Amino acid sequence: MRYKSVKKEDLEVYRLLKAEEKRQKEGLEMIPSENYASASVLEALGSILNNKYSEGYPGKRYYGGNQFIDDVERIAQERAKQLFGVPHANVQPYSGSPANFAVYVATCKPGDTIMGQSLPDGGHLTHGWKASATAMFYKSVQYHVREDGRIAIDEVWKLAKEHKPKLIWSGATAYVYDYEFDKFAEIAESVGAYFAADIAHVAGLVIAGVHQNPAPHAHIVTTTTHKTLRGPRGGIIMVTGRGLKKDAELAEKVDRAVFPGLQGGPHDHQTAAIAVALREAGTREFKVYGMQIVKNAKWLAETLAGEGLKLVGGGTENHLILIDLIPFGPGRGVFVQLALDAAGITVNKNTIPRDPSSPFYPSGIRLGTPALTTRGMREKEMKAIGTMIARIVKEFSTTELPADKSLRAKTIREFAKKLPRHPMIRSVGAEVKKLASRFPVPGVDTN
Repeated sequence: MRYKSVKKEDLEVYRLLKAEEKRQKEGLEMIPSENYASASVLEALGSILNNKYSEGYPGKRYYGGNQFIDDVERIAQERAKQLFGVPHANVQPYSGSPANFAVYVATCKPGDTIMGQSLPDGGHLTHGWKASATAMFYKSVQYHVREDGRIAIDEVWKLAKEHKPKLIWSGATAYVYDYEFDKFAEIAESVGAYFAADIAHVAGLVIAGVHQNPAPHAHIVTTTTHKTLRGPRGGIIMVTGRGLKKDAELAEKVDRAVFPGLQGGPHDHQTAAIAVALREAGTREFKVYGMQIVKNAKWLAETLAGEGLKLVGGGTENHLILIDLIPFGPGRGVFVQLALDAAGITVNKNTIPRDPSSPFYPSGIRLGTPALTTRGMREKEMKAIGTMIARIVKEFSTTELPADKSLRAKTIREFAKKLPRHPMIRSVGAEVKKLASRFPVPGVDTN
């Protein structure tokens, strides 16, 4: 990207754009919720549609001049419906969290009981975690995972029978297994609850046929559009045939919850970019891509385990891997994240099941393969990357988190300050740059 106009009008921002472009091209983006959008998606996102206001829905706008916007939104809706096999899709949510909150507004009243996976067990904030507004306005009951990281379905059954929730969520941000949507559907049915499947992480895998589709089981399906789906940052809410059978007005309730319930005008440029991403997701090439994500994740997990690192669940069934750093000591995730980042490998610290430390200083590392796979990396690269990650983990996970909380910030600052001069960081960083530079970044090297 040349950013000609930005360069001319705002040199300060231009330099930051180019610096971030360089970081992405020369590094390895391995946060599993990140990906690269295509040049076509980015063009739509940066289009003239940004200028339009379109409160309402196609054919029912509060502003004039929306005849072309209506068609853009209808195209996005139809593509989502076709890809996921659902009768209704709302493509207006600004992102995943507003989409999920709209589900609450559509199905619950303030004070109703809801259930979701606990955040430290890999769940999402908006599924009722105590720091989220979803736990402020609704009575939240959280279920957990077993020691191996798999959802404790027996506990979900027990809690549902005991608390009779109005809404039950499945879905997570750090879960290495396939979701068992059929079991959640059975539980929800037994207590008369709505079942919402949040597939933000695995939507692309569902389309590619390498993950079960929740549409036959859930009443509502939500997703973001920027993870394995490779689109812009946005959200989609889908109402299934099962959902309409439970509540014939559910689609209308969802639409009213989004607008005027929670949002104003949709981001029309974002809607167009979602439409483009959904067209790409309907191709044979995308299905091959989705299969390769999972293959790469399994190859990477094999390499990490072969290097002696402990993985939650022993590996992965999807795109995501959790490294358990407890063998080195609790709270080591922050140090490993910083060390890997200094070497050009971008991951995030994360809690692991039954983490003895806190979400601020967790004992795990979360990483995945969607972005690397988008750049064209395969088995050979996964083995090389796994070996580099293992070297960093073994070297830098020996740093202890001070028991005295007042000393932690200083310890982390001093740790980070020394990293650029460390011989291993320099060595691995050079290997990372050499490897990454061989693979183009979509939307950057293709513009």
